[in-house]
Amino acid sequence: MTNPTLYGKARAYTALRAELRRGIAPWTGLAVALTVLVPLWGKASQWQGSWGETQSQLHSASALLAGPLVAAASCWQGGREHRRRTDELLSSAPRSRLTQATMAATPIVLWAAAGYLVALAVAFAATAPYTGAGSPSFSLVATDLGFLLSIGLVGFVVGRLVRWRLIAPVLAVCAYVGLGFPNYLDSEAQFLNPAQQVDLEGAVPVWWYAPVLVAWTGGIAAAVLLAYAAKRRYLAVVPLALSIAAGTVVVHTGADLFRNDPAAARMVCSKAGPGTPQICVNTYDAPVLPQMSEALAGVFSRLEAVPGAPVRYVDSRFGTKDGEAALSHVTRGWGLTRNRLTDPHQYASNTALGLVNRDCPADSHGKSRKEAERVDRTDDAVRSWLAGEDSVWYPDSRHLSRLKAMPDADRKVWLGRFLATRKSCTPSEVPVL
Repeated sequence: MTNPTLYGKARAYTALRAELRRGIAPWTGLAVALTVLVPLWGKASQWQGSWGETQSQLHSASALLAGPLVAAASCWQGGREHRRRTDELLSSAPRSRLTQATMAATPIVLWAAAGYLVALAVAFAATAPYTGAGSPSFSLVATDLGFLLSIGLVGFVVGRLVRWRLIAPVLAVCAYVGLGFPNYLDSEAQFLNPAQQVDLEGAVPVWWYAPVLVAWTGGIAAAVLLAYAAKRRYLAVVPLALSIAAGTVVVHTGADLFRNDPAAARMVCSKAGPGTPQICVNTYDAPVLPQMSEALAGVFSRLEAVPGAPVRYVDSRFGTKDGEAALSHVTRGWGLTRNRLTDPHQYASNTALGLVNRDCPADSHGKSRKEAERVDRTDDAVRSWLAGEDSVWYPDSRHLSRLKAMPDADRKVWLGRFLATRKSCTPSEVPVL
């Protein structure tokens, strides 16, 4: 004699397998993968080489773009029986309403998750060859997956309840607006938004980030599903209470959901040699050290044997001490693309500018505008000479010509005197060129 329970489970498994292979579910997975990858690939130069920036871009695309798409697809799936006029037939089926709803919604959310994971694998494979340190945060992966599953279940219930044929695209638009608007709020409640923009460049989520965020979004989805389909609808109070508790923790914690990444605080330095100062950057930019050294070779050679010349150049984010100078800061997608300096000459020029920049208040030169202009022209002449270029700000400057015309020994002595005053805001202390 056949066991009815086992027979029912076999039928349910067969129905689920059929749903996974047909209808809009497989197309939803493909659409999610493309929706995430296409805009992501258009900004590849900004995130390749940084795990943090890669996941920040992935998070924004999956939540703000793929989220409304999954909601619309699930909503369309939920309204399938209305369109086919099979509502009464469905109600006569032996399976419970909750089982029917879960079986119908599962293919959409599973394919959506699969599409996200494909996009994740492609993005990780694209950025892995260029990373210098750190690792991807799987907490953010779990929260993104949890959100896609949650919004899929909510969209399905909306499709079951609302018989309007245009509800799916309207729901997608509403979801997009609802997910994007909180990003402009100045409140700790913005961290409740699954599409909240996160900056993981130098930061990582706290260890309990994923469980709390998944409880927040998943609790809402479970409550909606139980309230719609469960025989004992009051059970929806349990996941709703869990969601409220998790949301309270998120709001109370706020920006402290993320902590500083230890890898961003560690320095990696090149080897110092005769006439070649050390270059120190954080571990993320370590693969770019050889290029930085090559770009700054001209600056180093011009400062060789100059008294008071920096013995080490440090990433500006670390600050500088005596005997050190700040490196020009480059950001991925602008001055740095796939671990290549986009403009090495500009990088050297900006580093030279940082070396001579006095950072003085506007009124520090006193009433003598003539002396102030002399100092500005002198600083510009030194920067231009170090970078091996003509003056950009004072094309007719005679100061640069004088510096170039000096005998090498005299120029080294004068540069030593100049560097001794590079932090001074008193014009009279700056040597005349």
